[in-house]
Amino acid sequence: MSTQQKVVIVGGHGKVALLTAPKLAESGYDVVSLIRNPDHAEDVRAAGAEPVVLDVEHAATDALAEAFAGASAVVFSAGAGGGNPARTKAVDHEAAIRTMDAAQRVGVKRYIMVSYARSEVDIHTLDPSSSFYPYAEAKHHADNYLRGTDLDYTILGPGKLTLEPASGRIMTTDAQAASATTSQGGSTETSRENVAEVIRHVLVNQAAVRQTVNFFDGDSPIAEAIS
Repeated sequence: MSTQQKVVIVGGHGKVALLTAPKLAESGYDVVSLIRNPDHAEDVRAAGAEPVVLDVEHAATDALAEAFAGASAVVFSAGAGGGNPARTKAVDHEAAIRTMDAAQRVGVKRYIMVSYARSEVDIHTLDPSSSFYPYAEAKHHADNYLRGTDLDYTILGPGKLTLEPASGRIMTTDAQAASATTSQGGSTETSRENVAEVIRHVLVNQAAVRQTVNFFDGDSPIAEAIS
């Protein structure tokens, strides 16, 4: 396969990434997944991706650029997992920005960011003492940095992630509506496998370029909801 069809997933052992890799492989992509722990290599291979051990929390821009060379797209699906504000900032904000800079350095134009539905508004509404605030702040700043790049980005904002199988059907929303739905106790669940299907859709179809797409599980086929 041409190296122009290589996709690099950052955070390759995450639940969304492990669901995304086989879908991209089925769609004809050569998938490379960056992982921190070499013990996770076999899981990544089983998902149809080639593992590359590179700890993005500490990797310099040059090392990331080397990993991205020859790719047609980067998917950022890494995360610190919460609980440690310093590490959250290091991974979800600072490392994310280095991946954007690295992609631009080696001419990778397409960039998919897995964010969350309220990243545009939570920083303005959450109590800074909230345990969730460091994550909201990190994602907000990373997403805004991405919007200021020349990358052909798509920012994906799912809701509360579940392990339900993909329905292939979603509803799109905006950050304000997502925040209101959450505060009113409405359903904001999004299947991780639906997120993986959305990643595949926007890559294969060059959909939602330079757009932010917030979504929950819903009734509209993905291809109709996101163009």
